[in-house]
Amino acid sequence: MMNKERKEIFMRILIGIVSGIILELWAYVVIVLAIFHWFYVLFTGKRHKEIAKFCNLWVSQSYKYFRYMTFATNHRLFPFTDLGKEIEPIDL
Repeated sequence: MMNKERKEIFMRILIGIVSGIILELWAYVVIVLAIFHWFYVLFTGKRHKEIAKFCNLWVSQSYKYFRYMTFATNHRLFPFTDLGKEIEPIDL
């Protein structure tokens, strides 16, 4: 019979794969938005709050992903829980 930790490692593998794929696809969107945001700031002289918040949420989720995958926490990740809040709010 498998103990609790062994069951957890199999869940981490599944969650790691699913969440990793989502975060990787999200990263491509963040890269495109970051490039767009550079030009937006260059031409308008101000930052776009919603783009910054979206990118910051990805950073927060990536941090949570690595904490989960390295056994620093047992808190499950998106899409297995809510997205939650940003770890640190944007600074505009």
